[in-house]
Formats: sequence, structure tokens, C-alpha cells
Amino acid sequence: MNSSPPTTQRRNVWLRDTLSRSRRDAVSSSVMTGICDNYLGAFAISLRASLAQMGWLMAAPQLAGALFQLLSVWLCPRFSRRRAIVTGVVLQALAVLGMALIAFVRPANAVTWLIVLAVLYQASANFVQPQWRSWMGSVVPPRRRGAFFAGRTRLTMITSFAVFAGGGALLGLFQRFELAWLCFGALFLLAAAGRGASAHQLRRMHDPDHSNVPGAISFTATLHRVRDAFRDKTFYQYSLFIAGMQSAVAISAPFFSVYMLRDLNYSYWQFSANTGIAILTQFFTLSVWGRICDRWGNRWVMVSSSLLLPVVPALWLVSSDFGYLLAVQVLSGLAWGGFTLSTANYLYDLRPPRSDFASYAAVQSSLGAVGIFCGALFGGYLAGHLSALAAWLPESWQPLHPVVLIFLVSGLLRGIILAWFIPRSVELRVRQRPDLLQVVYRISRFTPGAGIVLDWLTVTRKRRD
Repeated sequence: MNSSPPTTQRRNVWLRDTLSRSRRDAVSSSVMTGICDNYLGAFAISLRASLAQMGWLMAAPQLAGALFQLLSVWLCPRFSRRRAIVTGVVLQALAVLGMALIAFVRPANAVTWLIVLAVLYQASANFVQPQWRSWMGSVVPPRRRGAFFAGRTRLTMITSFAVFAGGGALLGLFQRFELAWLCFGALFLLAAAGRGASAHQLRRMHDPDHSNVPGAISFTATLHRVRDAFRDKTFYQYSLFIAGMQSAVAISAPFFSVYMLRDLNYSYWQFSANTGIAILTQFFTLSVWGRICDRWGNRWVMVSSSLLLPVVPALWLVSSDFGYLLAVQVLSGLAWGGFTLSTANYLYDLRPPRSDFASYAAVQSSLGAVGIFCGALFGGYLAGHLSALAAWLPESWQPLHPVVLIFLVSGLLRGIILAWFIPRSVELRVRQRPDLLQVVYRISRFTPGAGIVLDWLTVTRKRRD
């Protein structure tokens, strides 16, 4: 029976309002991510964090994020979805507000408190993510999903990058007057306000499935699905490759900021320019990589872009010239653009038929987070033993800044992991998606370590005869 005109009209009203508020949420939340995801490491350095603490700053939040994403998948279907999302967003805003207080007050053990708040920040973000995907998938009409998420992505990227660039300019200005701490505090206050506004918009949005989500699976059933997935040799090897590569990258990721800001004495403007050019390169080449994936296959792009990943950190040892490192970052953005897109495509084609792509993506994301945790801890351990590491090198090869040896170790491990995976990788047949399933890619955020981070929604469109 068709819906009556008043019912249809009411639905159109709440749909327009919800989509409008979702766009405002995109802008508000992007203010936070543009600041926190890119300047957290720089803030820790301004607090005189040790190299080991920099490793923990990356490791602990990643592990917490992985655990809370799985907790969200298992727990939230039994509660109100909107309430769970708003609660997680409010906790994230409070974590960022705490970071602002650290900047203003400079308490004892400030770096330790920053790590604790970073754990809360990342755990809240990952707790919200699976529920947000489910919510948007049920709200946005199939015929409008492509246009809606394309527009939302543009708002996200423009806002994030504008805040990121503006933050770098302000930090550079305040640094001249030795007031960088004041600018950090103001930036984190702005980020907290942005996330608070995001919580308000989310609370006012309509959730058509506000009650318990049907089809929730038990913890034991989820573990059985994961076990069955890893019986597939190709999926098992691919998962180890991705987790291993992310772990190798995490070894060096926290220390590029240290190298630029502490060893090379970069201004915050130079630091922002170095990070920003990699992000822009990745953003503008993403569509090109997509066409190459369609023409030559995801395996070809995944392998070819992966070959550049061990080279990039090694290039940082060649020269410390600002212009040279900008060119290195362009190469880095090019490599990460192809790697990020092709591995996401590969995972979709790899999953078993009639399986839940979101569950496989969550498992892959969590496994990668565990790899990042282990890699960052190992990087912190290496940072504490740089003198012993340098002693293995001939005197003529001793670097001016020993921290670059961590980049070399990261590059070598990336090469070893790649050498193991390439002979085992196979070109998968592009999946003929059942029920005309599509994967709508969106850029969720960008970070200095990994550049642009893709997210996705699995959606369905009606079959046309």
C-alpha cells in the first residue's frame, strides 16, 4: 500500500532537514579533525615529549580505537544508535577540550595527560564510526547517495584543509613572539567547539531506525566469522601484508614531526607546507589512480605503488633541504594515493560472496590498528637506543641527526614485507556485485602519517529492467 501524501510530505521534511544537518556536521567535525589529526604531534613536541613518548602517542590511541570499533559493532545494535553516536561525539569534544586546558595550564606530566586524552579521542571516534555508517546508509536515499557524499566530501576536505593551513600560519605567527602555547590552546578550543556543534547537529537529525538494529550478532558468532575468513589463504596473506605494512610505517611516522620541528628547526609554516603538499598530491591523484585501477587492475596498482613506499623514508636521509623534502612529499602523496585506493578495492573484491563487507572492513581496520600499535612501540624502543644503532655504522656514515636511522629501519622493513607479499599476490576478478551493490568511497580525514584516509558505505540501488 502506498504511503499517504501527508506521510510522504513529512518524510520529505525530515529528510531535507537531516541531510542539511549532516552537511553542517561535516563542516563542524572537519574543524576538529583538521586541527587534532595534524597538530597533535607538533603539540606534543612543544611540550618537550621524549621520543619514547612520541611512540606511545601514536601507539596507545590506535589500539584503543581498534578495540572500541569492535565494541561498537557488537554493543551498539542493542541500544539507540543516535544516542550512542551523540555520546561518543560529546566524549570526543571533552577530550579535545582537555587538550586545550593542557596547552593553557601546562600541568606536571603534561605529555602523559595528552596521551590519555588522545586515547579517549581515538576511542570515541572509532566507537562512533560503524554506527554513523549504518545511520547514513539508512537515511540517504539510494538515488542521492553519490551526489550527497560527493558534496559532503568536498565540504569535509575544504574545511579540514583550510583549518589545517590556517592553523599552520597562526602557529608560525605566534611562534615569533614565543606564544605558540597560546595558539595551540586556541586551536584546540576551536576544535572542541566544532565537535560540540557537530554533536548538536547529530542530536537533531532524524533516525528512522532509532530502536534496536535488527540482525545484531553475538560476540562468539563474530569470532567465528573472523576465523572462517582467515581460512581463505588469499585473505589471510593480504591481511598480514596490510597490517605488516602499516606496522612498518608506524615505526617512523611519529618521528617525522620530531625531525622537522626539533632537529631541522622548521617553523610551523614550513611543517604545515611539508605535510600539506603530500595531502594535496594524494587528493588530486586519487581519481587518476581510480581510472588506472579500472584499466589495469587493483593488484597492479597495489604492487606498483607499494614499491615506492620503502623508498620514501630512505629519501629523507639524502638531504635536509626544504625544497628537496617537498619533492619527496609529492612522491609520498603519489604512492599513498595509489596504495590507499587499490587496497580498499582489493579488500572488496576479496571478501567471500554474500558476506558483510562492513564486518570485513572493521576486522581489517582493527588488525591494522594492532599492527600500528606494535610498530609505534618498536619505533619508540629504537628511539631510545639510537646511539647503539648508530654504533653499527662506520664513522663516515654517522648521520648528523640520529633519528633518521628510524626512517631507514622503517624503509627496510617495508621492503621485506613487500618482497614477501608480491610473489603471493594474485589478481582478483572484479566482483560482480550481488543486488547491484556499490561502494561509495568518501574521504573521511587526512593525517600526516597516512595522508588521506578513505571510508566507505555499502549501499544498494534498485535493479532496472
